[in-house]
Amino acid sequence: MKALVYTDTLEVQYRDEADPAPAAGDALVKIEAVGICGSDMHAYHGHDARRVPPLILGHEAVGEVIGRNGQRAVLNPLITCGACDHCQGGRSNLCAARELIGMRLPGAFAEYVALPEQNLLEMPQDMAPVAASLTEPAATALHAVNLAERVLHRPLSECRTLILGGGSIGLLAALLLKHKGARRILLGDTNPLRRASVERSDCCEVYDPLAAQPQAEGFELVIDAVGSGRTRAAASALVAPGGVISHVGLQDNEAGLDSRKLTLAEVTFLGNYTYTAVDLRAAIDALYSGALGDLAWVEQRPLAEGAAAFRDIHEGRAAAPKIVLLPG
Repeated sequence: MKALVYTDTLEVQYRDEADPAPAAGDALVKIEAVGICGSDMHAYHGHDARRVPPLILGHEAVGEVIGRNGQRAVLNPLITCGACDHCQGGRSNLCAARELIGMRLPGAFAEYVALPEQNLLEMPQDMAPVAASLTEPAATALHAVNLAERVLHRPLSECRTLILGGGSIGLLAALLLKHKGARRILLGDTNPLRRASVERSDCCEVYDPLAAQPQAEGFELVIDAVGSGRTRAAASALVAPGGVISHVGLQDNEAGLDSRKLTLAEVTFLGNYTYTAVDLRAAIDALYSGALGDLAWVEQRPLAEGAAAFRDIHEGRAAAPKIVLLPG
C-alpha cells in the first residue's frame, strides 16, 4: 500500500509500505479521509519521544471496513484495555494501558489501517468523509468544554470565553461554545492567514496576541488550545477570579502558569486529555447535524501531497485550521 511515513525530523515520505496484518479481533479499514493533527506536527518537529521514526502517523480518520459490504466507520484511535476502573467507570481516556494509532502503532496516513473492531464507531452512511474525519478533534474540543461546564459557577450562556489558538480544536471549541450560547467568544491566533479563516467561520471575535492583549481578568472561561509557556501565562493573566482555565494543548512543558494567581483568585485549572467513546459519538452527531457549521474552513489535499502539506503548516503558509488528506 501507499503511506505517508514520518522518517526524520521535518521529513515525511510518501512511499510503499507493507499492508497491515490484522490480528485476531482486528478490523481492516480502507482510509477515505484523515486529518493532520497538531500532535502529528509535534512529531514532525522532533518533539515527541513517543513517536519514533519510521512511523506512519495519523489518527483522525474515517474509512470503509473491509469485508462488511461497504460499511463505513469513524475510527476511535484510542485503544484501551476495557477492564480497568477507568475504562469501566466511563473515563477510558485515562486507561494506563492506552495506545493510540499513529503513536507507537501504525497510523492512518495510509491506504489501509488495522485496529480493534470495538474501535469502529457507527456513523451515518451518507456522511461526507471529510466531515467524519473531524470527529476526533471535535470530540477533544467537546470533552474540554464539557469538563469546564461541570465546574463553572454560572451557565455558559452568561460566560465570557477566550480561546488561545485557532487550529481545529480551538475553532471547533468556538463553534461548540456558540452552539451552547456562550455570551462572548474571543479567539487569539498569531497566524494572520488562520485568523482570516476563523473570521470567515463567523463564530467568534478574533485578535492577534502579538499586537495586543484583551482586558486582564476578563474571561470566566479560558481554553488553551496551544499549551505553551506563553499561552499558559496569558491564560493566567486573562482568566477572571473564580474562573476556569481549560488546558488542552501540549506544545511544551515550559513555565508560565501563575499558581499564585490561581490560588488567590480561586481559579480552577483543568487538564484535558482526548475523549471518551461517548464524546466521539456526540461529535459525530454534532458534525452530521450541521450544529458546527458548514466546515468550509477545512482544506482537502491528496495523501500523495502530504509532505507539502506538512511543510506548509510548518512554515505558516497554511490558512486552513485543518488539512485533511485523501488517500484515494
